[in-house]
Amino acid sequence: QVQLVESGGGLVQPGGSLRLSCAASGIIFSAYTMRWYRQAPGKQRDMVATITPGGTTNYVDSVKGRFTISRDNAKNTFYLQMNSLKPEDTAVYYCNTLFATTQYWGQGTQVTVSA
Repeated sequence: QVQLVESGGGLVQPGGSLRLSCAASGIIFSAYTMRWYRQAPGKQRDMVATITPGGTTNYVDSVKGRFTISRDNAKNTFYLQMNSLKPEDTAVYYCNTLFATTQYWGQGTQVTVSA
């Protein structure tokens, strides 16, 4: 059974930093592309960043230069380091992977950027 468990959200002031973590189980973690999505109130869920098994990363334009996705295959965990946070980054953040044609999601973690 595939499980994704997130941690690390919270309240931060504009310009601050947070690091999200997502621990995976039930898959050969090192073989899969992992993704972070976010969903702001009243909006659709959008992809933020991806990392392939080989470590190639991709970001939505709005977070380039501020967010960094990384993975630790020894710990079956991947991360989203978020720096220079802006109020528009406020959302519920979800980790995700596709396994055997099924999308799996974490439970979501709230990130609020506010003074």
